[in-house]
Amino acid sequence: MTVPTQLADQAVKNSATLPQVLLARATRSPDALAERHKRLGIWREFTWADVLDRVRAFALGLEKLGFQRGETLMLIGENEPEHFWAEYAAQSLGGMVLSVYPDQTADEIVYLAQDSQTRVFVAQDQEQVDKCLEVADKIDGVISIVFWDGAGLWGYTSPLLRDFKDLCKQGRAIHSEAPQHFADQVAAGLANDIAVLSYTSGTTGLPKGVMISHRYMFDNASRILGAIDIQPGAGYLTYISPAWVTEQIFGLTIGLLAPMVVNFPEGPEEVLSNIRELAVDALVFSPRQWENLASIVQARMLGAGPVRRRLHSWATDVGQRVYVERLEGRVPSLAARLQLPLAEALVLHHLRDNLGLGRADVALCGGALMAPDVFRMFHAMGVKLRNIYGATEIGLLTAHTGASYQLETSGRWMECDPSYGDPVEYRIAEDSELQVRGGSGFGGYFGKPDKTAEALTDDGWYATGDAVSMTDDGELVFFDRVKDMRQLKTGHSYPPQFIETRLRYSPFIKDLMTLGDQKRDFVTALINIDMEVLSRWAEENNLGFSTYTDLSQKPEILSLIRTEIARINTLLPDGSRVIRFANFPKELDPDEGELTRSRKLCRAFLEDRYGDLVNTLYSGAPDVDLEIAVTYQDGRKGVLKAKVAVTDVETTPSQLTTQKNGPKEGAL
Repeated sequence: MTVPTQLADQAVKNSATLPQVLLARATRSPDALAERHKRLGIWREFTWADVLDRVRAFALGLEKLGFQRGETLMLIGENEPEHFWAEYAAQSLGGMVLSVYPDQTADEIVYLAQDSQTRVFVAQDQEQVDKCLEVADKIDGVISIVFWDGAGLWGYTSPLLRDFKDLCKQGRAIHSEAPQHFADQVAAGLANDIAVLSYTSGTTGLPKGVMISHRYMFDNASRILGAIDIQPGAGYLTYISPAWVTEQIFGLTIGLLAPMVVNFPEGPEEVLSNIRELAVDALVFSPRQWENLASIVQARMLGAGPVRRRLHSWATDVGQRVYVERLEGRVPSLAARLQLPLAEALVLHHLRDNLGLGRADVALCGGALMAPDVFRMFHAMGVKLRNIYGATEIGLLTAHTGASYQLETSGRWMECDPSYGDPVEYRIAEDSELQVRGGSGFGGYFGKPDKTAEALTDDGWYATGDAVSMTDDGELVFFDRVKDMRQLKTGHSYPPQFIETRLRYSPFIKDLMTLGDQKRDFVTALINIDMEVLSRWAEENNLGFSTYTDLSQKPEILSLIRTEIARINTLLPDGSRVIRFANFPKELDPDEGELTRSRKLCRAFLEDRYGDLVNTLYSGAPDVDLEIAVTYQDGRKGVLKAKVAVTDVETTPSQLTTQKNGPKEGAL
């Protein structure tokens, strides 16, 4: 691995902990800009010297309260400078930090505080202080509740309460009397010290605190910096909560190591306007936040006049035919390339600027799967949106890198700097579970050695619980959690939701149902075509038809659907691929019990109603004559008679084989 230039910086190279990097930055570049925060409509700027002053003062104030090395500090609040300063301060003293989401309830905070053995709460405002006061007497050993926004707290009399500013004032007095003490405390920090407790979501039981070391933070930052070009001094918007380990890696770690200028929005409601003001170089959002941005664009276009709508449609179509084509490794047509400068000048450039993404060279999505169509929409605008994938326990693992990658994947494996651990190795077990080892490793769950052991295989690999596969060109495809996979008669597990979700994004497919269980050897699908889209396609291609039934069974339509399924099959391992499919001969209708009123498939009913068609999918026959009872709009009842074709996608059932060669392994 080539060491990123940022990590060759002496401030990073000679440091083992985050506070050591901060101290070095403030010593070497005291006047360089480190952070910005918008408060009461005014942007305030903080240099490295300013940040160090706040961190040092708060750390020494904490120490005077009785906070000691190895103890836990809990942070509750939005992304504001004090949140970051308090974290660095606790780590300067050798403490552990637990950030929690601002909307977590008092009951949830009680559990987290008890499990983490919290000694000090640092809360943003009255709302968070009220929660802390409610739970403080249920937790042994709490020594203080510190707040940084005192509005509404004037009448509070609890002896636990401390003002952030007052604590900093005491810390500065201590520093003036013992100017070397803080530096000595920072110097005592080690790479393997626990910096953060990052709690799991608790979907399979009570949340568990993953012990995150400084080595882990450096390791994961180096993986990102080695894979994605983040320039020193890049402007970064911190928005995702530090309760999520991804923000610990980006805002709190890469912010120091790159370094970046970390920008704090005025509040969650002002994020969009703040992005436009800042036009940052780098940002990380969850899928929901990117989808919200996409919805804003779509909503504005719905309210625009016909000329603007047509202009927007034309420009994004040009962007699709150039930017997305290049992204997917194809050469754009000459006509599209010639139109691009005009599309940029009239629409795309302004669209990016209005969203605050005009300079966003690093735009990342992490935390869950997002629809490939949303990725394509942003790429059509000229925003190079990329996916990242990982697990809290083992770190960030893959990312979309380079100029060309598949939007349906989670990207390529990132390399580990040997300074921080062994090469990252992966293997895919027979049930498709991803297992990983290497790098800074899995530090274990705080206070839960039994749960730590359960997370590891007998030979020491971390079992992610994620079902994945690798494409032929080395990109990772995330399917689902292993527990949500469906098993075939052969013993092979496949991801029904992954297949259905991807295929629903085809403009030709309105809905579909995958078939395949422990009674069947392979996967098949029943397709509900999109009549509106395909009727237009048929007209444009001079294909005559009379009814939905007629159109659905046309060889040209079957070929279109086959191509869509074959494209998704390339992302799936052999045993999970859709082998055969058929198109429903009629539109699915909630009045006939085929759909719920919310348009969800009634799967058991459909499988029974179209039982002859299902049997034909597995018998190998090319078609079947169906008779389906139908109810017309005027209430009359009748019978639909149709010959329904069954189409092979790639292989015939007799050619189907299941991999039985043991786990696949790879190393980086």
